[in-house]
Amino acid sequence: MYNCSLIKFKDIADKYGHLTPIESKIDIPFEIKRIYYIKGVEQGVKRGFHSHRKLHQVLICLNSSVKIRTKNPNEEAVTELNDPSVGLYIGPYVWREMFDFTEGSVLLVLASEYYSEDDYIRNYDFYLEEAVKRYK
Repeated sequence: MYNCSLIKFKDIADKYGHLTPIESKIDIPFEIKRIYYIKGVEQGVKRGFHSHRKLHQVLICLNSSVKIRTKNPNEEAVTELNDPSVGLYIGPYVWREMFDFTEGSVLLVLASEYYSEDDYIRNYDFYLEEAVKRYK
């Protein structure tokens, strides 16, 4: 899908367990300016329902699993994140919806920018209006 892809991180495994290093501008395609995580989402709850104008993100499910629906004016995909050594890159003007959080899931988000409400598009019709111009 355009402006959205999986990233496989190094997974260093030995008798002591697993270590997954993630370095800004090396393992992900941007400098990390903000990190947050989502946990404790009850069964049946859906989150997201927005896009960003400038922000780039990588989503990593650290525990259990979650599904991510991504859309642009031409494509739609659903990705299940269930391996902490795999991240989902989502670039600007990609609509996202998170759902099917399993019990104990923890979704880590690495973001390219500091929080700015002005960067969000929270209405799908407004999103399509803006995004159509970008995807011609």
